[in-house]
Amino acid sequence: MTPLKLNVWWDGRLVGDLSRRSNGGERFTYAEAWAADPLTPGLSLSLPKVGRRFSWTGPSPFFDGLLPEGEPRDVLARVLRVSETNDLSCLERLGGDVAGALQILPEGEQPTLAGGSWVPEVLTDEQLLAMIRSLRARPMLVGEGRIRLSLAGAQTKLPVVVVAGRVAKPGPEQPTTHILKPAMPLFEGIVENEAFCLALAGAAGLTVVKAEPRVLQVAGEPVLTYLLVERYDRETVGGRVARLHQEDFCQAMGVVSRNKYQSEGGPSLKKAFKVLRDHADVPARDVMSLLRAVAFNVVVGNEDAHGKNFSLLYGAGSRVRLAPLYDLVSTVVYEGLTPGFAMRVGGARTLEAMNLREWERFADHAGVEASLVRTVVREVCEGVRAHAAEVATRLSEPGLDAVFLAALATRVVQRAERCSKMVSK
Repeated sequence: MTPLKLNVWWDGRLVGDLSRRSNGGERFTYAEAWAADPLTPGLSLSLPKVGRRFSWTGPSPFFDGLLPEGEPRDVLARVLRVSETNDLSCLERLGGDVAGALQILPEGEQPTLAGGSWVPEVLTDEQLLAMIRSLRARPMLVGEGRIRLSLAGAQTKLPVVVVAGRVAKPGPEQPTTHILKPAMPLFEGIVENEAFCLALAGAAGLTVVKAEPRVLQVAGEPVLTYLLVERYDRETVGGRVARLHQEDFCQAMGVVSRNKYQSEGGPSLKKAFKVLRDHADVPARDVMSLLRAVAFNVVVGNEDAHGKNFSLLYGAGSRVRLAPLYDLVSTVVYEGLTPGFAMRVGGARTLEAMNLREWERFADHAGVEASLVRTVVREVCEGVRAHAAEVATRLSEPGLDAVFLAALATRVVQRAERCSKMVSK
C-alpha cells in the first residue's frame, strides 16, 4: 500500500500522527508537546501516553472504531475507490467530524479555528427527504463538497446540525449536534422501537441520550420516519458547540469493530465492569449504572448490546464516566434475528436462558453482591411496568405506529413480570 500520514487534532491542538506504512500496517505516534503535557489525556485507554508510539499489522482498533461498519462501510469504500479495510484512506475523506473530540485531517491541513464561521444549511422537508434517500448510495454524504463526517455502526445514520428545531446540513468541519437515524424497511417500527426503549429507560431512572421520533411530511403527507438523537459528546459553551471526547468499550479494550461480539473475542460484561472500576472517577456510580443497563436490556429483550453500544465519556483532566445509554432496541420483536446475547449475562447466551442462577453468576462477574443485583432487577422491572403504557401512549403521534407501540409495551411488561418473579424466588 502507498504510505499515508494523517494528523490527529483535539480542539485545535495536535495530538499526534496516524500513518500507514509500506507493508500496510498502521502506526500512531503522540506529538512531543502533547505527550509531555501532564494535563493532556491519552486518546484511549488502549493508547496510553506512556507508550508514545503504537504499531499494528492491520487496522488500529481505536481509529477503526471511528468508521462505519457493514454495508455502509462497503458502500463508502466503493465510492472512495479504496478497500473496505483501508482505514486511513477512509479517515482522510471522513475524519473532519467523528465521535468524540477529535478531527483527523490530511498532513499539513489545519483544523478550522474554534471561532470560525460555519453556516449550516437548514433543509426544507423536500431537501431532507432527498438527503435521507441518498444515504444508501452515499453514506455520510461522502463527496458532498468539503463535508467530512463519520460515525461508527452498521445502521444507516447521519450526523447533522439542528437549528431552531430544524435539521440542517453542517458546514465544513462544523461540530454536528445530532444523529439522524432513518426508518429501516427490514425492521418494522425500528424508529418507534428505539424511541420507546430510550424513553422507557429514562422514565425508569436510567441515564439515556435525548431522542425524538419525527415524521417527515411532504405536501402534508407522511412519507418517512426518523429518530433525531442529541449527541452526548457535544456541549454548547458560550454559544459555541464543543466536542467532548469519548470512546466505546471496543476502542478502550483494543478490539476492532468486526470483533465487537463477545463470541468473536469482543468485550465481556466482566471486562466492562473492570474498566469502570479501574478508570471511572466515581466507580460506584458507574457500576450501578451498568448494572441497571444490563437489567433493562434483559427486561425489554435487547440482545444486541455489544461492546460498541457502551461508551466512556471523558471530562476535564482525568475524569471518566460511563456515557449515557444509546442504541436501546427490543430486538426480540424481530423474529428473523438469530437469538443470542452480544455479551453473555452470567453464563447465559440467550434471553430465554436467564434464570436466578445466571443473575447470581452475573453478580459475581460484576463484582457485587447477588442481593444487589436482585434489587436492581426488581427496581428496573417495577419502572418498566409503571411507565411502559404511558410512554407508548405519549409516543403515539400521527405518523407513528401506535399499534406497534402498544404491542411493544405489552410485551415488555410481560417480560418485566417474568424477570421480577425470577429474582424474587
